[in-house]
Amino acid sequence: MKDLLRLKTSLTEEIEAVLNDQIRKEAHSSALYLAMASWCDRNGFDNSADHFYKQSDEERQHMLKIFKYVLDLGGTAVSPTILDVKFEFNSFREVFEEALEQEVLITQSINNIVDKCHKAKDYMTVEFMNWFLNEQKEEEYVARRALELFDVIGEEGTGRWEIDHQIPKIKYE
Repeated sequence: MKDLLRLKTSLTEEIEAVLNDQIRKEAHSSALYLAMASWCDRNGFDNSADHFYKQSDEERQHMLKIFKYVLDLGGTAVSPTILDVKFEFNSFREVFEEALEQEVLITQSINNIVDKCHKAKDYMTVEFMNWFLNEQKEEEYVARRALELFDVIGEEGTGRWEIDHQIPKIKYE
């Protein structure tokens, strides 16, 4: 029966597996951003908390987009288990350092998927993943600009307050 079902999907087992792994990574990102929002909220950084609540929602939408794609092509999408989400941070800056690190890891993962798709000649999935590559330009830009505020404004005096108020103004053009 499994062989018959496999004939009804254009996804190879390898591509389905890496897409399911990406589903897990997007879910982890969503959970991590929710933890960052909670930390910011508890520490009085309301604008940054709102930023991370939105990021968490966006990452969940990314997860669902891939989940639905796998199902639409007749594959099996796996609902991920998320473990080991960091929820305590040593500083306001560390939250943003880890956000940038997370976005770079996601970009690398998506690049890996696209590479595997090219090798498998799965151009339909390449086309689908191009949306995520374009999205990552924005994600990395915003994370990088947010982190740069710490160097430009500084954290002394009212610096962290000013950084928190600049976060919602960061836009990718």
